Amino acid sequence: MTVPDQQRELLDVSADRWHERIADLLAGGMRFLTLWSDPAERVACALGSGYGTTVVRSTPAPGELQSIVDVAGAAAWDEREIHDRTGVQFAGHVPLRPLVAHPAATADWVTPVSGDDVHQVAVGPIHAGVVESGHFRFHVVGERILHLDLRLFYKHRGLEAAAAGATPDLAARLAQRACAACAVTNSVAVAQAYESAHAGVPDAAVRRARTLLLELERLYNHLNDIGAICSGIGLATGSMAFAELKERAQRVNAELTGHRFLFDTIAVGSSDLDIDASTAAHLRARVAAIGAEAALLWADVGANRSVRARIRGAGILVRDEALRLGACGPAGRASGVNDDARADGGLLWYPGFVGATLNDPSGDVAARIEIRAREITACCAIIEDVLSDPVRPGRVTLSGPAAGPGIAQLESPRGRTVAVVEPDRAVIAGLHLRTGSYANWPALAAACTGAILPDFPLINKSFELCYACVDR
Repeated sequence: MTVPDQQRELLDVSADRWHERIADLLAGGMRFLTLWSDPAERVACALGSGYGTTVVRSTPAPGELQSIVDVAGAAAWDEREIHDRTGVQFAGHVPLRPLVAHPAATADWVTPVSGDDVHQVAVGPIHAGVVESGHFRFHVVGERILHLDLRLFYKHRGLEAAAAGATPDLAARLAQRACAACAVTNSVAVAQAYESAHAGVPDAAVRRARTLLLELERLYNHLNDIGAICSGIGLATGSMAFAELKERAQRVNAELTGHRFLFDTIAVGSSDLDIDASTAAHLRARVAAIGAEAALLWADVGANRSVRARIRGAGILVRDEALRLGACGPAGRASGVNDDARADGGLLWYPGFVGATLNDPSGDVAARIEIRAREITACCAIIEDVLSDPVRPGRVTLSGPAAGPGIAQLESPRGRTVAVVEPDRAVIAGLHLRTGSYANWPALAAACTGAILPDFPLINKSFELCYACVDR
C-alpha cells in the first residue's frame, strides 16, 4: 500500500466572502467536516474530499458571520456551540438556540410546538444505571412524537482547554478520555492531526498497528450495540449472548494491550505494539471464532419473527434527512448514506476496502442493526488480515515545521470523527474534536419524529451514541 498524498489547503477569507467560499467548495463536491473557533479567535471550517482537506478561516466582523446551515445542515450544532462559547453571531441561523449554555427558562431553548392536545414529556438528565447526563424533551400528541429537543453538554470537562499548551502525546491522552468506547479513535485522530500538520508519513508498521487497534475497538462496540438493541426489544437471550461475545472481544484487547478499552496504546509519531507470529496466530483464531459465532447468532436473532416485527419501521431516518443532517457511520449507512472514512485511503491499512452496505437501506432500527452485523464480519476480516503477519514497532517521519492546523478524519464505531490540532512548535496551541456521536445526535432526534414514545428507548439504542464525548 502506498501512502496517499495529504493534500491540504488553507484559505483565509474576509467575513463577506465566508459563506460564498464555503458554498463553492461544497458545490464542487467537498463534504463538511467541522467548524471551530481557533486560538486567534477566527472561525474555521474544514471540508474534505477523499483524504484531502481544505480549511476556510475568517475573522467575524463585527462579531458576526453569515450562517452556512443553508448549504451545510450538519453545521447547525457547530454554529450553536461556537455562539455559546465565544459570542459569535451567525446571521441567518434563526433562531440561534443555546446548545452548550443551559438557560433556566425552558422556552429559551425548547422549540415552540402548539396545537390541540400537544404536551411535553421530559426525560432526564438523570437516568437509571450509569448513563451520562442527557435531557430529552418530547413534544407529543398522545404517544406520537411530534418533535424532540436534546439538551446535552452537562459536564464541562475542559479536555480541549487542557490540551492547550500540552505536548502532543498528552493531548492525545486527553482526547482519549473524551469517550472510553472510542479511546483509540480519538487518540489516533489527534496523533494523525498533529503528524499531518508536519507532513508526517507513517511506515507500514504504524499503519498496521493503528488499524488493528481501531478494528478491535469497532468489534467490541458493534457486539455491544447489537446486544443493547436486543435488550431494548426485550430479547434477553440475544442481549446476553452478544454481551458474552463482547466480553470475549474485550478480553482479547486486555491480553494484547493490558487494557480492555485499549487505553494508552497510541503514541504520536510512533507505535510500540509488538506482536510476534505465535501471538498473532493465537489472537487471529480467537477473533475468527468471535466473528463466526456472531454471524450464527445474528442469523438466528434476525430471523426471529417477533424481533423483525419489533424493529421494522421503528425510528425511520430517510436518506434525504440523513444527508441534510450529516448522519454518518452505521446510522448514516442504514439510511443509504454510504460514507466511510476508511474508504478514503488515509494513513491506515485498508487495502481494497469495501464498506458494508444494504440492498434496502430502510433507515429504521432494523437497518441500523443489520448494518452493524455486516460490519462485524468485515471488521473480523480486517483484523485477521493484519494479524496474518507479525506486527512490529514503527515510526512516523515528520517533515519540517507545521504550516497551519493539522486535520485527521477517522471512522469511529459511530461514524466519522474529526480532530483538529493547532501546533505551536513542540506543544499544542489548540485542539478541537468532533466525534461521530456529536455528528449523529441531531439525526437521532429526527428519527424519533413520527415514532411513538414507547419506541424511544429502542431507537436510542439503535444509534447508541455517546453522551460523554460532547462534554469535552
